Amino acid sequence: MKKKVLLCLLSFCSLFAWAQRQETLLEKNWKFTKGDAPEAVQETFDDTQWETVTVPHDWAIYGPFDRSHDLQNVAVKQNFETQASVKTGRTGGLPYVGTGWYRTTFEVPAGKEASLVFDGAMSEARVYVNGKEAGFWPLGYNSFHIDVTPYIYTDGRKNTLAVRLENRPQSSRWYPGAGLYRNVRLVTTEKVHVPVWGTQLTTPHVEASYASVKLLTTVAHAGDKDIRIVTEILSPEGKVVAVKDNTRKINHGMPFEQNFLVDAPKLWSPETPFLYKAVSKIYVDNRQVDEYTTRFGIRSLEIVPDKGFFLNGKHRKFQGVCNHHDLGPLGAAVNVAALRRQLTMLKDMGCDAIRTAHNMPAPELVELCDEMGFMMMLEPFDEWDIAKCENGYHRFFGEWAEKDMVNMLRHYRNHPSVVMWSIGNEVPTQWKPEGYKVASFLQDICHREDPTRPVTCGMDQVSSVLGNGFAAMLDVPGFNYRAHRYVEAYNRLPQNIVLGSETSSTVSSRGVYKFPVRKRGDAKYEDHQSSGYDLEHCSWSNVPDEDFALADDYPWTIGQFVWTGFDYLGEPSPYDTDAWPSHSSLFGIIDLASLPKDRYYLYRSIWNRKSPTLHVLPHWNWQGREGENTPVFAYTSYPEAELFVNGKSYGKQRKLTREESQALQGKDSLWLQRRYRLMWMDVPYEPGELKVVAYDASGKAADEKVVRTVGKPHHIELVADRTELAADGKDLAYITVRIVDKDGNLCPMDNRLVHFSVKGAGTYRASANGDPTCLYLFHENRMPAFSGALTAIVQTKEEAGEICFEAKAKGVKGGKLTLRTVRE
Repeated sequence: MKKKVLLCLLSFCSLFAWAQRQETLLEKNWKFTKGDAPEAVQETFDDTQWETVTVPHDWAIYGPFDRSHDLQNVAVKQNFETQASVKTGRTGGLPYVGTGWYRTTFEVPAGKEASLVFDGAMSEARVYVNGKEAGFWPLGYNSFHIDVTPYIYTDGRKNTLAVRLENRPQSSRWYPGAGLYRNVRLVTTEKVHVPVWGTQLTTPHVEASYASVKLLTTVAHAGDKDIRIVTEILSPEGKVVAVKDNTRKINHGMPFEQNFLVDAPKLWSPETPFLYKAVSKIYVDNRQVDEYTTRFGIRSLEIVPDKGFFLNGKHRKFQGVCNHHDLGPLGAAVNVAALRRQLTMLKDMGCDAIRTAHNMPAPELVELCDEMGFMMMLEPFDEWDIAKCENGYHRFFGEWAEKDMVNMLRHYRNHPSVVMWSIGNEVPTQWKPEGYKVASFLQDICHREDPTRPVTCGMDQVSSVLGNGFAAMLDVPGFNYRAHRYVEAYNRLPQNIVLGSETSSTVSSRGVYKFPVRKRGDAKYEDHQSSGYDLEHCSWSNVPDEDFALADDYPWTIGQFVWTGFDYLGEPSPYDTDAWPSHSSLFGIIDLASLPKDRYYLYRSIWNRKSPTLHVLPHWNWQGREGENTPVFAYTSYPEAELFVNGKSYGKQRKLTREESQALQGKDSLWLQRRYRLMWMDVPYEPGELKVVAYDASGKAADEKVVRTVGKPHHIELVADRTELAADGKDLAYITVRIVDKDGNLCPMDNRLVHFSVKGAGTYRASANGDPTCLYLFHENRMPAFSGALTAIVQTKEEAGEICFEAKAKGVKGGKLTLRTVRE
């Protein structure tokens, strides 16, 4: 009997908690149509003929690809272009331009307050509830919330939600996505409650023995009532480590302040991403009216002139990448499994930081960076008051910039992964004599809303910003490229630090190699690819070694954010000017199919200090090049290695010191590369076997890598990143599809068409091959291999069981793979 009473009591408590605050994900049973439908705001509108979709949803990723989509006749000033030219594929060649409508219904219990939270809606979102316009938010990347309490029914009727979105032509310079591409939530609360993003938590003092924690809680509709807040601080293990129980009135709209001490705190860092929780219960008249949880990390940040960036008192330099928001073949529709896959690959490379270029991220990305250990630079804008794109954000900047900044800052200021704010990227305003005033306006908003983090801006016009005060007024001067001017900037600026806010822009295609091998800017070829020797870059940028050297040689450089971690849709430089079918970038360290390029291992050899790296390029299949010079590179964490071709030694190479490499300047065009790469530049091609033996610091053989001339393509090899998945209808498996010979060697010249089928507890979601010129649609169950490989993505259903994946292609034996889904 006692057990039954206890169960009933627990059930009652659960219902009571539900009654106080409930967050509901509005994801299923949305209706969607492309094209304008103004009558859709009406509650009685018949949308049964519309498509049924699940949100997040990107309407444009399904194509088709077409040269005519968003042709832009422009001069890209930041790339030093002075004459307009036709840009093809600049926004991915996908049909993102146009209007779309979404409709669904939701219920709100009587007597409750209700808010709708949009994590992102692309773009110019107009939100209607029960036929009335409830809100408008123009920037498609930002999260926003709307109090819809005045518009909802309280008599048990369902509420009708309609959302109109519009993407204008020439509103972006990369693929922005289209639609409700991030999550939508309904939040219902009592009258007195903590509003959306209603807490601010800081750690003013951090040391090994204890840390102070300060929590500010905003309480809506408190009036002159006494408010009691009981807050427990929970450790990463879930134990209560501090408690405060305070009662007071909310004076003058000020937040409710509580301070705590946490003994022997576990500090958050990329290596130790420990997370705490502050669980606050709010009481009015001895009745609990709300419960609000703030997840946070305990850590300290400091920028020291001449010394650099310190996390928890320890000096470190950012080993970061910039990433656009699209997920390759999945488009802009956010998916946690896809984001986790990207971060897992970057973590293995040694990456410890992400710049959200050039807009606000999905909240799921920030949460994963908290959990997995990545520092973040969050960035809101690619343009301010002066246009880059005809229909870009400059149209809204004057009215909306502060609102957008406040939303971003309040949304993410409690996240320990966020260590720096950026207020913009390569904005034309930086050129103006009084451009610093706009920068100061935005930086002041950051300081007001969050005084704990420094502020930077990605600047590319060095002469302008050094001369007009723009760079001098920032907390941290961030430079996009212009590596050759870092020393000058350091000497002229008062901060005595320099951040590489965007670096490299090296271009390469996975498995593609061009001869002769030489360092080149803006190299172009008939096949619209770039060389995997990692020596080609855009006119404004450089190859990775220059940024490695700046980080190594100058203590006042605080690290870099490489452009980019992953290839993305749009911006196919250097093939962006009337160069169709190029429609995705070549900048990525990892390609659009989530397959590493050679450059991945170059960064890994420098950044990953936990496990060794040895990678050899190119492949060794050059029929018709017999006897011709075919350089061999090794990217390795070992100091020295020896090359053998069919058993013949081509000698040892070792990484040079700074002084040794500088002595070669003017004699060897690759003098700097010899600090970070092992290169045998005079190797005549002969079929057979390459072998590189790596030696450790003591001269002992420590590892070896073999690359062989392959035989005839024989079968398809399948390798999944995971074999056990969650049966939640959202989880993904990335399956690498390789065309190999009978011995399992990759056939790097094979580009045959592969067909896929999926049965059981999963569905085929998409595929990609990393070829920036490929026009096969991602969602169709076929894709040609590129350099012998591609990636297929399988998505789970909401049922436990087996997923049977099969790949077939003419002329080779097919492959089969079985995955398992389980309920969590």
